[in-house]
Amino acid sequence: MTFRFISRKSQTRQAVLLAAALLWAMPSGMAADLSLQEAIRMALSQNTGLKITQKGEDSAQAALNQARGSNALSVSASDSLTSSREKGSSRRDSNSVGLNASFPLYSGGKNQANIHKAELGVKAADLATERSREDLKLNVIKAYYDALEARKTVEVRQETVDKYQEHYTNVSQLYSAGSKARIDVIRSSVELSNAKQNLIKSQNSYEVDLAALRNYLNMDRAEPLSLTTDFSYDAFAIDMNDCIHYAWLHRKDLLQDQYKLEQQEQAVKAAKAGNLPSLKVNLGLDQSNTFHPSSSSGHGASAGVSLNWNLFDSGVTKAEIQAAQIEYDIARLNLLKDKEDVDLAVRQAYYNMREAEKRFNSTKDAVNQAEEDYYIAREKYRAGEGLMLDIIDAQEALSTARLNYISAQYDYARYKASVENAMGISLTPEEKQAAEQADMDTSSVLASSAVNREAGDTKAAARESMTQAGTAGMVSAGSAQTASASTTGEVAAELAGNGETK
Repeated sequence: MTFRFISRKSQTRQAVLLAAALLWAMPSGMAADLSLQEAIRMALSQNTGLKITQKGEDSAQAALNQARGSNALSVSASDSLTSSREKGSSRRDSNSVGLNASFPLYSGGKNQANIHKAELGVKAADLATERSREDLKLNVIKAYYDALEARKTVEVRQETVDKYQEHYTNVSQLYSAGSKARIDVIRSSVELSNAKQNLIKSQNSYEVDLAALRNYLNMDRAEPLSLTTDFSYDAFAIDMNDCIHYAWLHRKDLLQDQYKLEQQEQAVKAAKAGNLPSLKVNLGLDQSNTFHPSSSSGHGASAGVSLNWNLFDSGVTKAEIQAAQIEYDIARLNLLKDKEDVDLAVRQAYYNMREAEKRFNSTKDAVNQAEEDYYIAREKYRAGEGLMLDIIDAQEALSTARLNYISAQYDYARYKASVENAMGISLTPEEKQAAEQADMDTSSVLASSAVNREAGDTKAAARESMTQAGTAGMVSAGSAQTASASTTGEVAAELAGNGETK
């Protein structure tokens, strides 16, 4: 067995080797334990969509190199072979070799504006990647809690089926003894069938949610998972107005819009440079050789400064300036619109979080009361004093109370994560490490996966990808709620330092 990994530090090597050994030693039918924090790190290191977004950084850097090159020394070489013959003379064969260099002395500010624009493009691309990572983190959190809620829903539905099955058995026995009517047996059978239908739907929803989570993690789609991080209430103490103010300062997409606005400002400057002269220095070396009818050669050198000034171009430059100015106005309006959208996103997530929090607190006692009501209805029916409808209503109320409690819990967890995402809270240091490790490991992961696909071993390819790209960024951590509480505490501390926390 061969393990391949990126050499960094001794501790990292040991962690990768240990994690890889655990993955390979894991039986194929055994469910892998997965905490929320581990899921986030795996997604940041393995998600394919995120890797596509990161390619935008390479494109922006290439554009910057191109802009810088247009304002630097350029050298060109030329060679020509000529054969000519005039009437009354013999054929003449010759060739000419030249070497020319040029350097722009003044471009009216066009080259400098293009360079600055490209530099801003690099910064904007970096921010786009960071924002994509934050959005991916939110999607993983939602998918993880969706799967947890679906699993809890399956448990409630299964318990409902078991209780209806128990009740159906009891009613059938009472009917056989002659103490209950046939209609009670039929009604009990119908309710049992309906409960089984709900259970089947819940089981399917759970599998679908797990599939969505695996897709974000880019792992083996058939790998069994055991989600180990459950809901833990973590109060969110930051005022909504402070959240909005924080978002305006820290949202990566708003900062990206600001860079785009400055880019368009540089584009206007570059367009206006078309009304100004340009100055360039030129140096040249040339050598000519004649082969026929006689052999001769000569060489020379030249140097000069050229001035170019476009005095009239039928309004082309003016139109370019107008187009650049329009793009600047669009960028400015986009910045304003996105600030409005950020304000709305924070408010919606915040209100939804508070609503879920209230539901969570109000349904704490409802489950116990519904359980007591069901117990009373069941015992009264057994004693011959109750009705079938009482048991059905009590069971439906109990299932509804439990499902409402579960929904309120995970709604709060999801909306709390949405608020933090809308605020633009950055990744934790461990999450950034996983994302940075993915940048270095992308090439090796793709190559490794290709080899395994050719061998027809899909599961081995997924495990090796996890070993090289995911486990290198995984470190031991506490629960996801503890990390979330720490992040919220840091934001609150920052706001408190600015005198803004209420």
